[in-house]
Amino acid sequence: MLQQRTAGYLALDNLRSRGEFPPRWNTIEELEELTDRFMQKFLDERLEASKSLGPGFQLFELLDRAVRSSETEHMDSGMTRGEEKLELVRALDRMNEMTLAYRHQIDLLDPILDKLSGLRPGPVRVLELASGSGGLAFALAGHAREKGIDMTITASDIVPETVAEGRRRAMERSLPVDFVVLNAFDFSGVEPGSFDLVIVSQSLHHFTPGQLAMMIARSEAQGASAFVGIDGHRSMMLLAGVPLVASLQGIDAFTGDGLTSARKFYSEVELDIIAGIATGKTGHRVECSWPMTMLHIPFRSEERPAH
Repeated sequence: MLQQRTAGYLALDNLRSRGEFPPRWNTIEELEELTDRFMQKFLDERLEASKSLGPGFQLFELLDRAVRSSETEHMDSGMTRGEEKLELVRALDRMNEMTLAYRHQIDLLDPILDKLSGLRPGPVRVLELASGSGGLAFALAGHAREKGIDMTITASDIVPETVAEGRRRAMERSLPVDFVVLNAFDFSGVEPGSFDLVIVSQSLHHFTPGQLAMMIARSEAQGASAFVGIDGHRSMMLLAGVPLVASLQGIDAFTGDGLTSARKFYSEVELDIIAGIATGKTGHRVECSWPMTMLHIPFRSEERPAH
């Protein structure tokens, strides 16, 4: 219902037929502003497309607009202290472990990691952006150890308190995960060509379309072979389910963030558009693996070289 695939792709086809998609950009700063402007243009075009398709489609469009939010989560608010953000991150880790969300994400990542492992000698080098205190990174490291997969994992976040927590947990668990403070928009301090796969897990909705496009473009410019984004599937079911499950943590701010997050999840068409603008190509794929949506962008061929 909230995916709006029919009206969405009709609107996108209309924009493409008028030569407006994908818009061209020259600098990263231009990319951010251009992507945000285009997404608003797309939503306006989708409204007109829904009107042309009939009352049922228009009803779904109006419902989506009523649900849609740009509210900032407590986890992202500048008014929330680092220690409070850390507590929210811990609550998210507990919820993900309870719902087996990390296991699900590893299942989605496994085929991609397998392809990347044959592209160059040595380990697959993974960088996770906006990783919090490293829940997925630890799960991935444990999986690699169990399966004998050669992999290095770097978890990064802009909040120093969560990075410090991640380092502490890595020492406790004796897992080879490095933690660094990193601005995901500029990759400051990251050596070009030092990572094969860049991952953004369960936080796509924390960023604007323009910010996501910047992260994708930076990943490609840094020499990564692929970018993967995983987040909740935009739907009425998760709109009710995410805050309900979040409420089990007994933290009001976390429950509120659950509702806000579900209102902000991107649709598949929106992720398709962001990837198309950031890369100027069509080789990416967006797919639903309930209750998650995955965006996979290979920047270069993932086929193993012939011997």
